Amino acid sequence: MPETAALPAALGGQPIRPNGPPDWPGRRADVIEHLQPLLEAGDWGKYHGPHGPALIEVLQQRFNCPEVTLCSSGTAAVELALRACRLQPGDEVLLAGYDFLANFRNVLLVGATPLLVDIRGDDGQLDIDLAMRAITPRTKVIIASHLHGGCVDMPRLIHEAQARDITVIEDACQATGGTLQGQPLGAWGAVAVLSFGGSKLLSAGRGGAVLSYRPELAQRIKLYQQRGNEAYPLSELQAAVLMPQLARLDELHQRRAAWVAACLSRLAAEDGLQIWAGPSGQSSPAYYKVGLWYEAGAYQGLSRDQFAAAIRAEGFAVYPGFRALHRCHARGRYQSPGRLVQSERADESLLVLHHPLLLEELDTVDQFLSALRKLRQHAPALRDAPTLANLNDIHAH
Repeated sequence: MPETAALPAALGGQPIRPNGPPDWPGRRADVIEHLQPLLEAGDWGKYHGPHGPALIEVLQQRFNCPEVTLCSSGTAAVELALRACRLQPGDEVLLAGYDFLANFRNVLLVGATPLLVDIRGDDGQLDIDLAMRAITPRTKVIIASHLHGGCVDMPRLIHEAQARDITVIEDACQATGGTLQGQPLGAWGAVAVLSFGGSKLLSAGRGGAVLSYRPELAQRIKLYQQRGNEAYPLSELQAAVLMPQLARLDELHQRRAAWVAACLSRLAAEDGLQIWAGPSGQSSPAYYKVGLWYEAGAYQGLSRDQFAAAIRAEGFAVYPGFRALHRCHARGRYQSPGRLVQSERADESLLVLHHPLLLEELDTVDQFLSALRKLRQHAPALRDAPTLANLNDIHAH
């Protein structure tokens, strides 16, 4: 029998990271320093103050965007973007079959029909070839979401959409700080959305922004948002805490990218886990989550959800990805021209690694690989452990 110290933590052994994953956003001296003058001046409780306009100006400059609307969440930002497109009942909004749940539900909220298209099998992003074949005369909008460290092929998508008079909403909620061909992710679509949620790379606990590159879209958003006051506001306090984070975004982006590059090279020798990667052009993706394809066969039948629970016990924030949209909604609520094969694969086998670890020293890559090898060595015992057995069917369909 192996020594107890060599056992996975899920079987009673010592975790590789006893203190668990890094906290986020944690205690940040730059944010605290920025908050002190705000508290002393009383700006934190004002309807209108200097911090919201200052944030808008910084975002306008960063994204070369003429109109920025701050709002209460990324979900609210997507709703505002959709409402700006003046969708009518029967209109279709094309989006990936694997995407954030709120995007699908926002389409329904504005009275349109989701048109689901499969993702790529390499980097998990919207498959542009399939998207172009799926378009019908009723397709008015495409939502392009950059997910889990990937980049949608925006140059091609924009070219194809413009030729068909289709509006592109670029969902950059996971992609703040990333670039494609030297242009920020969030600067490609006719309108783009950002999120400042509690787990995001830029965190205000809640919040979001809509970036409008066409004046008529910005005007419609303004008319919907302004109802005597702002219907979906971002507070002065939230705007203030985002400013120092924006100042360090590029620095931290480079650190995350270096961690992923080191992990990518070392995972090449490991079976069963592969970072999402594909031909996305001259890209520097943001890593809010790192997408990982998981193969249970390489871990002797240990299910994806059992693996995730076991590696979390080792102190790594790894979780199953989203549900495929067609697997959690009734068939009558969406259209889809073909099978969503890769979306189903993501539903069943995708893992995501949360970003705070990526800011630690590169030796944490070795810790991560040590955890993988520990789990592989003890996979049969983990698979049959009573504490993990009930996770076998968590995503049964």
